[in-house]
Amino acid sequence: MNAADPTDPLPPGIETVLLPRVHDIGGFEVRRALPATGRQMVGPFIFFDQMGPGEFLAGRGLDVRPHPHIGLATVTYLFRGEILHRDSLGTRQPIAPGDVNWMTAGRGIVHSERTAPERRAAPHRLFGIQSWVALPRAEEETAPGFAHHPAASLPVVQETGLRLRLIAGTGWGERAPVAAGSDLFYADAALAPGAALPLPDGHEERAAYVLEGEVDVAGDRFGPGQMLVFRAGDRLALTAGPLGARLLLLGGAAMDGPRFLYWNFVSSSRERIEQAKADWARDRFGAPVPGDERDWIPLPARRSVPAGTVTALSEGSPTS
Repeated sequence: MNAADPTDPLPPGIETVLLPRVHDIGGFEVRRALPATGRQMVGPFIFFDQMGPGEFLAGRGLDVRPHPHIGLATVTYLFRGEILHRDSLGTRQPIAPGDVNWMTAGRGIVHSERTAPERRAAPHRLFGIQSWVALPRAEEETAPGFAHHPAASLPVVQETGLRLRLIAGTGWGERAPVAAGSDLFYADAALAPGAALPLPDGHEERAAYVLEGEVDVAGDRFGPGQMLVFRAGDRLALTAGPLGARLLLLGGAAMDGPRFLYWNFVSSSRERIEQAKADWARDRFGAPVPGDERDWIPLPARRSVPAGTVTALSEGSPTS
């Protein structure tokens, strides 16, 4: 059985299976697993996008214009390709496969994500994940910040048939250097055929996103593009199918209350969302992005919405 069929019963230990909504933006496919109907967050993770895999022709590339964030941290992690990050703090940082870009928006930041000019000279591929981590209430108005962690700085767990890189947080006896500010885990795991990976202990909410191959859970098999959300406290292991599997594992402590989500803004306060909207419409946070000052994404004309309601990003923006 494949639990992609919502009429199929779920195996023991699985609370729900989320199927991403697919968007095509200029030939570049984006799959959004969080937020979803009936499930806003897994731990502090409130947004989860698979970007690609896709290929850009020579002269083309990713162009996510300057746009704002509050109340969250963006986490960018690539498998192939490169993205040039710029922000209103003056950061200019390319991200390569296996690296982590962790941008804390706090009380407000503006950034852009583009393909660098030199990368556009020839056809190139892009494949990765961007997620948002909602900040705890006490940290929502913290000063914005940016941290880049090269792949070589991240812990790796390697056993027979298994290679796991801990992107952020704690799990499997390791701790990542990323200053997350929340009790969470986030990992990239590659499994050989038949290899098993236990879910980490000590985290209340846990999920796995199947990127490639298939995994078996209690006798049921799940394929690419499915996010499995597990029941709290159950001891479970994921076993790779006959072609192996590539997984993203994520979760953490349950959030300290629901969040309002509007466009690129996340907050525990509806009033704070309205203030951010007004600030961006008035003067774009008064925070230009050095080297990318000429263009920006305007505020979309939509209402702020309560927790649990699915919203989309602005037109032309496959990522945050």
